[in-house]
Amino acid sequence: MRYRMADAGNGYTLEARIPARSAMLEGEADVGEESRGIVLFAHGSGSSRHSPRNQFVARSLRDAGLATLLFDLLTREEEAVDLHTRHLRFDIGLLAERLVDASRWVRSRPEMRALKIGYFGASTGAGAALVAAAELGNEIGAVVSRGGRPDLAADALTRVESPTLLIVGGLDEPVIKLNEDALARLRCEKELRIVPGATHLFEEHGALEEVARLAGEWFGRHLHGRSDTGGRPEKAA
Repeated sequence: MRYRMADAGNGYTLEARIPARSAMLEGEADVGEESRGIVLFAHGSGSSRHSPRNQFVARSLRDAGLATLLFDLLTREEEAVDLHTRHLRFDIGLLAERLVDASRWVRSRPEMRALKIGYFGASTGAGAALVAAAELGNEIGAVVSRGGRPDLAADALTRVESPTLLIVGGLDEPVIKLNEDALARLRCEKELRIVPGATHLFEEHGALEEVARLAGEWFGRHLHGRSDTGGRPEKAA
């Protein structure tokens, strides 16, 4: 495990290698000295941990006092295959399994095991985040979906216990309907927020900033405090 200091000594970045069954996933965890929770990012189809939109939101969440973990849901070899077949990016079961494994990796690390976990899912990654949240139950403190496909979580929607915020662009009409239908099926604390004038990728002026603000408020409300593992996160030797 490799560390480097970040934010003028107020935290550190871990270069993560996450074991996921037969795969090893790469990512980066940024942990502040006073982080109030950690948000795991599940990127959308054809994307990676380097997604500029998720990177932007992650920086905003860190500014709000949250730790973040951005990692690739697929290995480099899998991404090369998927570039041609496009089948793995829609394998919600596989992506959710990888997210569960990443959550267990977080719990295994002394730097992060005391932090409550939240999921931020984009596009198809939102479906995977909800399936993983349904499996892990109250271990997941909150879920936020950005322009997501929560409908891909299918029957898992009714089993989600984590407070869930769905964020959709006001001009993304087909996805609005999918999110409205998913909202009706969720039985947890839930909310749908529509960003006026925004399209699917929230590329319009101020749109992504609004996503980050809404996500920060939701996670800030639900990830405060510590997980049942207790104690303060400490940096491993």
